[in-house]
Amino acid sequence: MAVAAFLGVLAFVAISMVYVYRFRGHERYASLAEYWRKGWPIFTPLNCLLYLFTKPRGRGSIQDLERFPELRAIRDNWETIRREAVALHEDRVFDRTSDPESSAYYDIGFRTFQKYGWSKFYLKWYGTHLNSAQAACPETLKILDQVPSVNGAMFSVLPVGSKLTRHSDPIACSLRYHLGLATPNDDRCYINIDGRDYSWRDGDDLLFDETYLHYAHNDAEQYRLILMCDVERPTWLVGRVVNFFYKGLMRLTIVPNTDGDQRGLANTIFARVSPAIARVRTLKKTNRRRYLAIKYSVNTVLALAVCGLVFGGFIAAQEVYEAVV
Repeated sequence: MAVAAFLGVLAFVAISMVYVYRFRGHERYASLAEYWRKGWPIFTPLNCLLYLFTKPRGRGSIQDLERFPELRAIRDNWETIRREAVALHEDRVFDRTSDPESSAYYDIGFRTFQKYGWSKFYLKWYGTHLNSAQAACPETLKILDQVPSVNGAMFSVLPVGSKLTRHSDPIACSLRYHLGLATPNDDRCYINIDGRDYSWRDGDDLLFDETYLHYAHNDAEQYRLILMCDVERPTWLVGRVVNFFYKGLMRLTIVPNTDGDQRGLANTIFARVSPAIARVRTLKKTNRRRYLAIKYSVNTVLALAVCGLVFGGFIAAQEVYEAVV
């Protein structure tokens, strides 16, 4: 019984990966290598459970905002939100993202975006209101608190000439909400979601599933400043169980804006090991063979650790089931 159930789980894992790699959405990964680098296959099985149990209004790559009336409270107050965001930008607060001496520099969730010029200022993150945000953006937080489905929120800047390369976000617990605050209002500043272009406009909003392939460019003459929120994915019961686990994981990734802010455990560890990671990456040019040996050794250990956790969880669940039955 236990062996059959375990084999069933393995089959679901394999089918999930094939589905995401070959069949989900209109856009396809260019290669298996891109999928492994940008598709986060380690989270694919749980994500597919969420896709299965997502309610109709949350399905598809881009959602109909008319079916999410709760978000209207944010859109209707966009000018109030804009004032606080622009004030931060004028004070050059977003520059901390690119400063290795700043607490804001080490961001395990969005670490690869910074090299392209993207920057951010966190407001709230999965149950935590950041101290610096409460001081600098009290009105924005009041507005966001009117919408319980908003799990996380930040201001995001995409400078002139910058881009975000094609990727999909790893965890499907939320949908991604964008509200234009100070944008070029130009089709040359856009995001492509599963093959469809959307250009930001001041006061206009967008809701999409960030686990579809997407990328962004700002080829206009002005920076793009938006409010970006993680909105609870609407699911039935099984999906809510998966989301409970996922949201606990996301709480570990809180990133401070300043030294006085809260920081999640995962991000604390990331900040401490980042200098060592940077040293290893220098080997990519000076000693590629050694670099690859370290890279694949670390990845193998991490993969085995995750598999061990999954297997341990399966055994524990099986024991609980047998005890109850």
